[in-house]
Amino acid sequence: MTARFQKVVPKITVWRAIFAAILLSGAYATYLRIFYGLGGSTNLSDKFPWGLWIGFDVMCGVGLAAGGFTLVAMVHIFNIKQYRPVLRPAILTAFLGYLLVTLGLLYDVGRPDRMWHPLVMWNPHSVMFEVAWCVTLYSTVLFLEFLPIVFERFGLHKPLEWIHRISVPMMILGVLLSTLHQSSLGTLFLIVPEKLYPLWYTPILPLLFFVSAIGVGLAMTIFESWHSSRAFGRALELPLLASIARVLAVVMSVYLWIRFLDLLHRDAFGLLLRNRTETWLFLLEIALALVPTALLYQSRIRRNPAALYFCSVMVVFSFIANRLNVGITGLEAGSGTHYIPKWSEIAVTLSLVAVGFAIFRVIGEHFPVFEAHSAQPELVRTEEREVDPLAVG
Repeated sequence: MTARFQKVVPKITVWRAIFAAILLSGAYATYLRIFYGLGGSTNLSDKFPWGLWIGFDVMCGVGLAAGGFTLVAMVHIFNIKQYRPVLRPAILTAFLGYLLVTLGLLYDVGRPDRMWHPLVMWNPHSVMFEVAWCVTLYSTVLFLEFLPIVFERFGLHKPLEWIHRISVPMMILGVLLSTLHQSSLGTLFLIVPEKLYPLWYTPILPLLFFVSAIGVGLAMTIFESWHSSRAFGRALELPLLASIARVLAVVMSVYLWIRFLDLLHRDAFGLLLRNRTETWLFLLEIALALVPTALLYQSRIRRNPAALYFCSVMVVFSFIANRLNVGITGLEAGSGTHYIPKWSEIAVTLSLVAVGFAIFRVIGEHFPVFEAHSAQPELVRTEEREVDPLAVG
């Protein structure tokens, strides 16, 4: 009886206690949001209507889920088969990310019951109309890309054959849709040139959003693989991740190069001499991107699991800093107000992140997320050399 009870009731650990506390605070914050509205549950105002729930839950959430379209493009469009072992975890991460982004939007919009309006009340002149449609369609594509995992788990061979028949055009469509809305999130801020601080406002903001999304998608693949190896007792595919890290270094170099050329072209370097909050947060954002980029060009760093993980985390934090700077820091001075998220806003955000980790763990334990393609001959498993990212299978 005692053994059966222990199986039903999980062992209480520090992390599970923290997880429960986060969910409880998130549940109470949800109660406040539903019954007291945005005014009673947030520090948002008419002067500053977009805060943490847009800056992090949406803008960061969409970008952090970019590993899905990045890996799909590499494997199925550029035919780099070596990356197939990390494709399904990346798709699962992306699918959960977009679901949580949608859930986060339900908190942020004033009338969540009207979330469906952009789908039927068309306004093709609005960037948000394009983003709404692309996110909706791409979430559908991610669902279809996730379905083979479910079909394999329950032995549904006929539906599995059907989904495989449409897999190639479906994945091409997914890459196209993700490319459109990753950049369009940057386009949203082009309408406020006098409000967004000049360190971040630039006509090429959509391009910077797109390139940085590719970079953070690769970093999230390394981040997810490292945590999955520890959570599920799997061997870390170090040569494969080292190869991804080499591509990541190139992508981040391109991103930083574009960033500095843009500052030079707009004569914005002088702004870095001002002792302002925006200056220091901008330098933090750049440092978090520059340090791992330089480190990842060294093969000994790429072959070191701890160093590789550390670099991927820095890239992720740099991305988060950029999106929060664009969505919050860069708009504060222009709005004439100061915004600090209310505890309930933070509680909702932490709850969404915690739920994402928990669902990923449950699916990883009960569905064939990692087993697929484990026996692919293209995968190099030796510690001595990395996979060539330019090779085609």
